[in-house]
Amino acid sequence: MLDTMTFTKIVGSFCGALLIFLLGKWAAETLYHVGGSHGEEVAVYVIDTGEGDETAEAAEEVDFETLLASADVGKGERVFGKCRACHKLEAGENAAGPYLYNVVGREIGVAEGFGYSGALSEVAEVWTPENLNGFLENPRGWAPGTSMGFAGLNKPEDRANLIAYLDTIGD
Repeated sequence: MLDTMTFTKIVGSFCGALLIFLLGKWAAETLYHVGGSHGEEVAVYVIDTGEGDETAEAAEEVDFETLLASADVGKGERVFGKCRACHKLEAGENAAGPYLYNVVGREIGVAEGFGYSGALSEVAEVWTPENLNGFLENPRGWAPGTSMGFAGLNKPEDRANLIAYLDTIGD
């Protein structure tokens, strides 16, 4: 049975384990965070490798036309999986969003049977690859007031691949 001495041993062992755990945590923090403050230490000697500058410049140098010229339609089809919940590729088959059949080069806001919010037609007239790139990057930033609830595609390669894929769907 459970008597007072057994209960005292159980509580004592839990308290001892907790004490060992807390002391171990304190020792580890002391070893890895000398000084006890976080982020306030200044490195005495920094070796400049220059790697951070080169990668930022290389990312800015690639323009969208180059990405679109080297786009992969197969990867664009996979990226379209994010769009599939709201858009269809068949002509006239609207869902939560308008159909995307023959969308590249089509006038903005003319998908028959779909009620647009009006914000898109104020920004541009035709879905050129450049307009699609801007819209797919940040729909609400490119066309303020649009009813599209998609956050956007951050990677320019994904946008170029998707636009190349959509360009193959249609006439």
